[in-house]
Amino acid sequence: WTQDGITPDEAVGFARALRARGCDFVDISSGGNTITKIPVGPGYQIATADRIRREIGISTMAVGMIRAPLHAEAIIATKQADLVAIGRGFLNNPRWPWHAAEELGVDLVVAPQYQYGATTVYRPTRGR
Repeated sequence: WTQDGITPDEAVGFARALRARGCDFVDISSGGNTITKIPVGPGYQIATADRIRREIGISTMAVGMIRAPLHAEAIIATKQADLVAIGRGFLNNPRWPWHAAEELGVDLVVAPQYQYGATTVYRPTRGR
């Protein structure tokens, strides 16, 4: 995102070199470690992950303000990336996986002492 930063074309070349050296997957992130204007928004880095995945055939992990379970699921379902990292979402909500499972209709298995707190409606998960 900076004038002297790595371009998308250079990122593709770097990922290609990593794959040639035996790397199985790459985490596609622009880092955010410099002060600059970044067009942030949910999934703002997915396009690069998608491009690298398609052009090189290496598995990619997408990042970038992915907080909603349906958004994360859509990224995987549409094959824009193979993995999704939920960094800030976990910082905001350490029980993100529990709530995502509930939203996506997935049965959740938790320790008995957590069953009444594992869902947003405070009842045992489905099938329990």
